[in-house]
Amino acid sequence: MEEKIYTLLTGLRRYALDKGYEVSLFYQEEDSCLMRFANSAISLNTNEHLIRLRVTAYAGRKRASVGLITDLAKIDEMNAGIDTAAAMAEHAMPLTYTPTIPVFSTSFSDASVFDPALAGVRNDEKLAYINEAVQGMETDDIRLSGIFSSGTNTTALINTRSEHTLYFKTSDAQISAVLSHTALKWEISAEQSARARSDLHASSLKHDLAFLLKHYRNDSPQQLPIGSYDIVFGSAAVADLLTCLGWIAYSGGAFKRGFSCMTEEMIGKKIFSDKIDIIDDPDQCDTFPCRVDMTGISRKPFPLFTQGVFRGFLWSQDDADEFGAKPTGHTVPRTSIILHGGEKDVDSLAALAALPRDKDILYIPCLHYMNVVNPSKAIITGSSRFGALLLKQDGSVAIPYNVRLTQSLLDIFGDNVAWLSATTAVRNTSNSYGPRNPTAIIVPQFMCVNNLGISHSNPSY
Repeated sequence: MEEKIYTLLTGLRRYALDKGYEVSLFYQEEDSCLMRFANSAISLNTNEHLIRLRVTAYAGRKRASVGLITDLAKIDEMNAGIDTAAAMAEHAMPLTYTPTIPVFSTSFSDASVFDPALAGVRNDEKLAYINEAVQGMETDDIRLSGIFSSGTNTTALINTRSEHTLYFKTSDAQISAVLSHTALKWEISAEQSARARSDLHASSLKHDLAFLLKHYRNDSPQQLPIGSYDIVFGSAAVADLLTCLGWIAYSGGAFKRGFSCMTEEMIGKKIFSDKIDIIDDPDQCDTFPCRVDMTGISRKPFPLFTQGVFRGFLWSQDDADEFGAKPTGHTVPRTSIILHGGEKDVDSLAALAALPRDKDILYIPCLHYMNVVNPSKAIITGSSRFGALLLKQDGSVAIPYNVRLTQSLLDIFGDNVAWLSATTAVRNTSNSYGPRNPTAIIVPQFMCVNNLGISHSNPSY
């Protein structure tokens, strides 16, 4: 297949050169399979094969793009797309800068995070996996929902400046199992990310679900008073917080456009707790890394925060062109963000609940309906969901109704960070809308932050 894609792209490049066009071509092919569950039944079981081609044409400071959903046989249609993009570029509004068209000095091919066994996982295997994860937990009142999404993603690039190509191929799976009570309306969940067939372990989902189900069946629910709490965030919540941080903190383009809480004066200064080490590390296979960016720059580990000290901004090529900066190898569809673990020996919910404590601890596994309130102050908002627990000082456990946090990420990752678990987890943060783009973040299994305020508290589930 790689050879067929290369033949296609070199042929399209030749067509553009013969017409005197300056273009770049981005090819994306996906096989996506989705099994969805609702009310303890399969509600959707579908698969699709899609090929997309994005043509970007340049005319000095003018630029225009055309996107096609096509197939390998429709050469005339793709050539027509090249013609359309070139015609549009001639009439586009000029940019305030000259965009870089990279010259690839060599071809690059990476299929190291592609596993044929995961790409080909069968429907009966998916169903068996889910059945194992929830065995013995479903009742007339407690029903299963969730997804098992899997597939293959292939991307390739070429432009008229060079005959060399970039090629990437990945396999991935994202699993979410949710148990909900039809009358009481509570929900608990467990998730898993996979880049290879060997990463699928239904037993780990079952362990987490069983622990939460025991407490949600037997412990008392309550509305929490508004106020400050010591909060332990689960790995899904930590991954969502880091995703928001990526939007409004260390992007150079966001900083220049006034959509960042970071400034150039903060580089080299301690911003977060000295327990916080965040790095973009393309050597981590579990994050579906791009080891070369879309302009051909070889990517290396890029520290963002070291013991809380801000190390610098990420710059894509286009943002660097616009604002006169140096690109850092971050013209990528996804980064490989890692928040390193700490020293706390706690690797499961059971271990967390067994820790001695001198006050109540609020455990929030997931954050829901997250959004940015004020990017310059890093204020975000989100509500707890899917299995929150109140670990009480006396050793008992209560079930809190959902609460809402409206906090600054500067505080959440600041000096009130009490501890990070030594055990880390891979959290799949892939967007299910648009082209397949497998994305994952590696985070501590748990992160404890003291004295965080909750702004709202629900009186029921």
